[in-house]
Amino acid sequence: MKELSTLVDDVYETVTAITGGQEIPDELLDELGDKIKKTIKTWATPQNRNKFTLRMSNIGRPARQLYYSNQQTQDITHAPETQIKFLYGHLLEDILIFFVKLSGHVVTDEQKEVNVNGIKGHMDCKIDGEVIDIKTASNYAFRKFKNKTLREDDPFGYISQLAGYEKSEGTNNGGFLALNKESGELALYQPEELDKPNVKSLIANLLEILLSYSKAPEKCYKPIPAGLKGNMKLPTGCFYCSHKIECNKDTNDGDGLRMFKYAKGIEYLTTVVVPPKVEEVTP
Repeated sequence: MKELSTLVDDVYETVTAITGGQEIPDELLDELGDKIKKTIKTWATPQNRNKFTLRMSNIGRPARQLYYSNQQTQDITHAPETQIKFLYGHLLEDILIFFVKLSGHVVTDEQKEVNVNGIKGHMDCKIDGEVIDIKTASNYAFRKFKNKTLREDDPFGYISQLAGYEKSEGTNNGGFLALNKESGELALYQPEELDKPNVKSLIANLLEILLSYSKAPEKCYKPIPAGLKGNMKLPTGCFYCSHKIECNKDTNDGDGLRMFKYAKGIEYLTTVVVPPKVEEVTP
């Protein structure tokens, strides 16, 4: 029986063998085809996103972000390029689990529904009996899995999400199988138990905030320097938050965030002492 600790090396060896001529079982190919079809159909099905629900996938998000999500009354719309990113992220997860099965590791409980204190979710799977969350990541995010530093910078709450799945399943040695979308590199990361929250306490605290608070909790992150001229910008943890404009309407002396377009993307400034010599855009 395979051991989880050899997973990455085993997948690499399997890919080498397949590209060297090893035959792929038809049943696994058929299963992958069915999963890809289901993934695309699910992605293409309109979702009702104007009602917030606390789920296992978001219990690790900052309380202020969840507060704004709960207050939101309109659907969040995504640009076509963002929708494409969502789709190929899901497809890469399907393909990665396919490789795991080909490598001889045992995959069970795919998309099993879990429940802790009424908060539900669907875990990706178990591999060799342990809860594993599949993540496809950019170079920047992948390094946090590879270097085991996710606990130091986890704006999406992945460790809390994993801990919730584990609590439901009565296990504590789960982890992440991460795929670098840019390089194809893999990493297996199993967080230490001390790095995980008490899930039941976390859920109770979040429910109290969402049900009782009449104003937003404290801001999640402090601004960081943008260069050497006194300008301040949103940190990475805020960059992908859909509530950053509303959350930071008190910045720049009440004028709100100012946005400047660089070749690498938009920079959101909370304090502008010296305007950057690039195009300023409006939200």
